[in-house]
Amino acid sequence: MNATVNLELLKQQYTAYYEHVQKRIIICAGTGCIANGSMKVYDEFVKQIRFAGLEAAVKVDLVKEEKENILVSGSGCQGFCQMGPLVTILPEEILYCRVGISDVEEIVTKTLFHNEIIERLLYVDFATGHKCRGINDIPFYTGQKRTVLRECGRIDPDDLAEYVYHGGYEGAGRALKELTPEEICRETELAGLRGRGGGGFPTGKKWALTLKEVSDKKYVICNGDEGDPGAFMDRSIMEGNPHAVIEGMIIAGKAIGADEGFVYVRAEYPLAVKRIKKAVETALNAGLLGSDIFGSGFSFKVNVMEGAGAFVCGEETALMASVMGRRGMPNPKPPFPAQKGLWDKPTVINNVETLASVPMIIREGYHNYRSVGTENSPGTKTFALTGHVINTGLIEVPFGTPLKEIIFDIGGGVTRKDGKLSKDGFKAVQIGGPSGGCLTRDHLDLKLDFDSLTGIGAMVGSGGLVVMNHDTCMVKVARYFMQFTQNESCGKCVLCREGTKQMLALLDDITEGNGTMETLDLLEELALAVKKGSLCGLGKTAPNPVLSLMKQFREEWEIHVTQKRCPTKQCKALLNPAIIEELCRGCGVCIRKCPTGAITGEKKQPHKINDELCIKCGACIDACRLNAVVGG
Repeated sequence: MNATVNLELLKQQYTAYYEHVQKRIIICAGTGCIANGSMKVYDEFVKQIRFAGLEAAVKVDLVKEEKENILVSGSGCQGFCQMGPLVTILPEEILYCRVGISDVEEIVTKTLFHNEIIERLLYVDFATGHKCRGINDIPFYTGQKRTVLRECGRIDPDDLAEYVYHGGYEGAGRALKELTPEEICRETELAGLRGRGGGGFPTGKKWALTLKEVSDKKYVICNGDEGDPGAFMDRSIMEGNPHAVIEGMIIAGKAIGADEGFVYVRAEYPLAVKRIKKAVETALNAGLLGSDIFGSGFSFKVNVMEGAGAFVCGEETALMASVMGRRGMPNPKPPFPAQKGLWDKPTVINNVETLASVPMIIREGYHNYRSVGTENSPGTKTFALTGHVINTGLIEVPFGTPLKEIIFDIGGGVTRKDGKLSKDGFKAVQIGGPSGGCLTRDHLDLKLDFDSLTGIGAMVGSGGLVVMNHDTCMVKVARYFMQFTQNESCGKCVLCREGTKQMLALLDDITEGNGTMETLDLLEELALAVKKGSLCGLGKTAPNPVLSLMKQFREEWEIHVTQKRCPTKQCKALLNPAIIEELCRGCGVCIRKCPTGAITGEKKQPHKINDELCIKCGACIDACRLNAVVGG
């Protein structure tokens, strides 16, 4: 086994290397940008730079005597997903958006060689029309406080030297050489770090409970089984800064007395799997994993395991069953994993974001970590901001940030059906995914943290934020999440297996026009029963979206069952398109949009709808600019 690499020497070597780099081009190589062709853009940059007669370094080589002055590198997710592929040019801090292969030659010629800005590739702020030069003047970035994500969009995730250059493994070095397990637990507890997977349990306390258990073997598990629809926070951290996760696991291992860990990653995250495996291999070769790390006598091994995609395996006992080769099904607690976990040995389980937060706490001290956030929810939280909002992507803000700042400042505001900015279109936001709740206009001033959300019946969850405009049907939203959790139920307990199935059937009745007021009462009664009687977190939280949406938008639900009408015209079965003759000018737009030819009429004469041919798609309602077509 190799001796542990000298971190200070490696940092000095990287510093010496980087002094020769006059320009650096960082191409986002997160999953979203790769899907949009960023790696082809990467290859084109190397090609064009070399075609211009220069040498482009595509990999840091600290021992190379002749160092190229242009470094082309990839990064993890830079957050601004909808604007990808993203290209950052340093040291000027220029950010180009939606860069294609055809743009590369111009960037090399104008920006790289002559420092000219290509304005058509800059981000344009919707609110002001201002063309933003880089992240320092793009509202999406300026409204954030990126700590866990700070290096994700900047460093090469496969480059150990660059991670070390930014302070990597210093926290692990301090933990292994200077601190006792009790001191590590205490430092983490004083920092107030709470689990970012949804439960919010104090991390230091969890470690301390596991440390107290006497056993010849203990384990650390990194839960990367991120299954919430639209959530990609953990994936992006594993893709963009995998060494931070490994370093957090090493520190957790020392804190509880474990010598082995598992990173449990969804198989649907092939890039995250690839990069975390590469990081484990690199750390092992550098002596940062294995035996006698930093000469401290502490040894730690990391295994990477791919999950099969079962949402229920995000629950810790189901996850452990999967790691042990069993069917992923939850078990009653107690005993808790801290007492009897993997193979009946004490085990601590933390999610990716939690573990990635640990190195900075140990490296910089708990006071620094507590300098942002709130008293009971210190630090920051990553969110996947999606839905009807101008700026979608991965964000990170301090706990205590008001909801309206996220939606209207960072998010840029709410969009209409046509994708354009709506000044007064906000209806609700679903927070916490299938386990969370709904926030409305009344909650725009709410400061997001664990306690404030729990107080109104919602939860932080893993960090999904789905923004919805006035065209969103709340019953269909509830049905969507119920469909998801019903499909993902492992079937072990009757209330979850059968209760979610019956809840879904009741929601179908409502959206299909077969519901009554009694249906609403039964749905609420059943939801409370499922919530109370289910075994694990999946079943206990599955009714949350239904209960929350019924509470916040009761009138909309009642219109569905009493008037057999969907106010947002999203439930097809409740659509009964009709043309108001007094308003119809016979323009023919609805005729051209109708997919079945159900609309007829002479030009400049009121049109008519053939009910037998009408499939209730609503295309005519959307197309009519005169509001002459109504939906019943």
